[in-house]
Amino acid sequence: MPPETRYAKSGDLNIAYQTVGDGPLDLILVHGWVQSFDPSWEIEDLKRFYERLASFSRLILFDKRGVGLSDRVMLDDLPTLETRMDDMRAVMDAVGSERAGVLGHSEGAAMAALFAATYPERTTALVMVGGFARFREAPDYPLGMSDEALVRKKRAITESWGSEAVRRVLRQLAPSIADDEEQVQLYTRAAARGASPTAATALMRMSAQIDVREVLPAIRVPTLVMHRADEALAEESRDVGERIPGAKVVELPGVDHMPWLGDQDAVLDEVEEFLTGARPHPALDRVLATVLFTDIVGSTQLAADLGDRRWQELLERHNALVRRELDRFRGREVNTAGDGFLATFDGPARAIACACAIRDGARTLGLQIRFGLHTGELERHGSDVRGIAVHTGARVAAKAGSGEVLASSTVKDLVAGSGLEFEDRGSHELKGVPGEWRLYAVANA
Repeated sequence: MPPETRYAKSGDLNIAYQTVGDGPLDLILVHGWVQSFDPSWEIEDLKRFYERLASFSRLILFDKRGVGLSDRVMLDDLPTLETRMDDMRAVMDAVGSERAGVLGHSEGAAMAALFAATYPERTTALVMVGGFARFREAPDYPLGMSDEALVRKKRAITESWGSEAVRRVLRQLAPSIADDEEQVQLYTRAAARGASPTAATALMRMSAQIDVREVLPAIRVPTLVMHRADEALAEESRDVGERIPGAKVVELPGVDHMPWLGDQDAVLDEVEEFLTGARPHPALDRVLATVLFTDIVGSTQLAADLGDRRWQELLERHNALVRRELDRFRGREVNTAGDGFLATFDGPARAIACACAIRDGARTLGLQIRFGLHTGELERHGSDVRGIAVHTGARVAAKAGSGEVLASSTVKDLVAGSGLEFEDRGSHELKGVPGEWRLYAVANA
């Protein structure tokens, strides 16, 4: 569960905040534009990002005024960076933090820089990720956004503040997930809870006034400037690094502007080492296992036809069935999202038998389920599993038909001689997984 939300008083306004972890140092995170911490806990990548930061710090999250759970502002009286900096200080005072590391991302990096330059006695270190010195283009700053582009962006927000507007933003700033409809919807809901279309446009207008070029040379606290080599704001971040005396500049491979996407561990390793002096060396628990993904076919339409109460009852019966069969075939439930399960097995034959048992049991409930199976090396992090094998299993499941147990060639080869029979489903490209993969449907069990 997310931590409790509290409020700090800044002038007449209430600024929402949370604290996570109890590490030896305080770290305050400054998000960009309309990002709110509240819906962020529902985005798995961001949740893991927060938890990793909280593993070596007391992480302080807050919503800037006008955003998320903090008080809204009058649109004719938009806050300046200085005002928002006062909100940040009010939050630190409320949690009893005398000094803290400041981590600013995107627009939030400019605010973090201003705070570090103004209050060096309260700043142990500054980390700027994907930051910029000035928002708008100028004769002496060609890196900024042109007036024409700014007008188009404001119009897009005003006219289509929803999945299409968010999709356009993700294509520019998070290309690795821009075509993933589930991720688009997650970020669309987060944006809607961050600000209304009118507020988002107004806050974009405020962001357009940002220019901290004269502030950056005055920063005297230890500073880390980071970005991905091929992200949209890479040039702007390189410019920031050149303007701060003695700043450590780190360029990592990748295309995503959001540091919690892509290889977030590479970002977090740099942050942790910079703030604590020690780079983590996690003892990864690597194991060969078979992953099983399940998904109810047509669940959205079925839920609409049945209504909330009957659908919830049916879903609970489905979940009980899946867990009963996982227990019978020695599977381990990793997580469940919506109406699907991810489980692991120490043998592929048991995983196939379990999938077929779930399939047959689900039919008695009037449900059709698709299954994806792959065997490979996994990284176990607590109760979670990660690695390319997990992604491969998910992509195999996405190719399965209704009621089909679909397996990679790796699974088929490993159960040779077991008596299991398969039907060849041909070669496929699996999104995000290198090479072509031959897939097979289980014909008997």
